Order: sequence, then structure tokens, then C-alpha cells
Amino acid sequence: MQRLVLAAIAAILVVPGVMLGDDAKPIQLSLFDPVQIFSREENITGLRLNLIYSRSADMAGVDVGLINLTDGEFKGLQYALFGAIEGDGYGWQNNFVSIVAGEFQGLQSSFFNSTGTMRGVQVGFVNETDHFEGLQFGFINVAKTAEGLQIGLINVISEKESFSFLPIVNWQF
Repeated sequence: MQRLVLAAIAAILVVPGVMLGDDAKPIQLSLFDPVQIFSREENITGLRLNLIYSRSADMAGVDVGLINLTDGEFKGLQYALFGAIEGDGYGWQNNFVSIVAGEFQGLQSSFFNSTGTMRGVQVGFVNETDHFEGLQFGFINVAKTAEGLQIGLINVISEKESFSFLPIVNWQF
């Protein structure tokens, strides 16, 4: 069991560094930006913890806090009240509010999910994206275009030729 824990810690701290490059920092501790170990221009490759607000260039690994912002690319697990990614994201966002400006591949499981492009699964009260490929499961699901399935009370694929709104289930392939 102890070896498993050590292996998990090593994976969190070392593997993301390979993904982002040698100049990335292994840990970021923050009260709020700019009161954090490294400036927002630095890449973080292991663990980012904050009490109020943290911001970094690229982030790979585990991201835990109240408000987590990534200016570039995100790879890993994000767990916060509010999480935003300006670039692309890969992995799992498990926040109250999750916003990705670019493309997200993986799982978003938040009360409110929003992406430019979603490839994977969105589970939340409100799921919104320009384009999704996969599954949206929530009370309200909205997409401009889709290659997948929506399950919820309100399902909208606005650029679908017929039946752009359907309750319970909507799809486009």
C-alpha cells in the first residue's frame, strides 16, 4: 500500500512535467494571485493548491482550490468552486462552475459546464458548448452543433435542420 501511495505521488509530480517541459514547476501554493509561490507566467506540473485564487500559464496534474484559472493548456484533474481554462483542456473538471474557452476532451461534471468544443461527457445542471462530440447529460443541454446524444429536460442543438429542440432526448450524428 505504501508503494502504491509513493507511486501515485511520483506520477502526480513527475509525469505532468514530461508533458509540459523542463521549465515547469512541480508545485504551486497560493493564497491569491499574486500571493503565490510562482508567478502566473510559470507552468505548473504536479500540484496546485490555493485558498482563494490561483493562476498559472499551463497546468498539468491535480488542481485544487476555490478559484483556479489556467491561461494556457490544462491536463489533469481540476477540483474547485470555479475553474476556467483559457486554452484547451484534457482530463476531468469537477467544479461547481467549469469554463473552457477552447476545446475540452474528457469529463466535465459541474453544476454549470461551458466549452468551445467538447469531446467527451458533460454532466451537470446546465451544459453549454458550441460543438460537442459525445454525451451531454443534464437538466439543460445546449449546443450549436453536435455529433452525439443529449439527455435532459431541455435539449437544444441550434443548427440542427429539424427538431433542434427536443425534451428528454436529442441527438445528431
